[in-house]
Amino acid sequence: MQRRTLLGLGVAGAAVLALAGGGAAWMVEAAWRDGELLPAGRRVLAPIARAVLDGSLPADPGAADSAINAHIARMQTLLRGLPPHTQRELADLLALLALQPGRRVLAGLSSTWDDAAVSEVQAALQSMRQSSLLLRRQAYNALRDLTHAAYYADASTWLLLRYPGPRAVA
Repeated sequence: MQRRTLLGLGVAGAAVLALAGGGAAWMVEAAWRDGELLPAGRRVLAPIARAVLDGSLPADPGAADSAINAHIARMQTLLRGLPPHTQRELADLLALLALQPGRRVLAGLSSTWDDAAVSEVQAALQSMRQSSLLLRRQAYNALRDLTHAAYYADASTWLLLRYPGPRAVA
């Protein structure tokens, strides 16, 4: 192969990668911006909350939906309290999970978040938890820990645990 051919292939390859990367960046829907959880982030976090909190949510579907909506509001408050670099990392994670390729590769979930059954999301999370890839395990731990923190931060959920609440300090 001649040097000119090799250089030409290198330039063409770089152009294709730049176009593909730019196209992928254009397709990414933000999940978190300026302290606000956007629809893409909500579409990811709500099914994850249903899967992680299965058994802790009210049995009545309407009450469960209300509990998830309240949970998402608490999640937004929790995320606002995190350092900016952590917020950016979570924004990237949620945006990646909102995309079909990211959802398939990172979570191993073929269904959309909206269409996935609780058992499918639980299986995807279990796959992330048991993955040999550190990135997948870290993503799982972050999603699970943040879900628990936001849900159990509300005093109304303490009754489920028979937790009387913090003691009054005299």
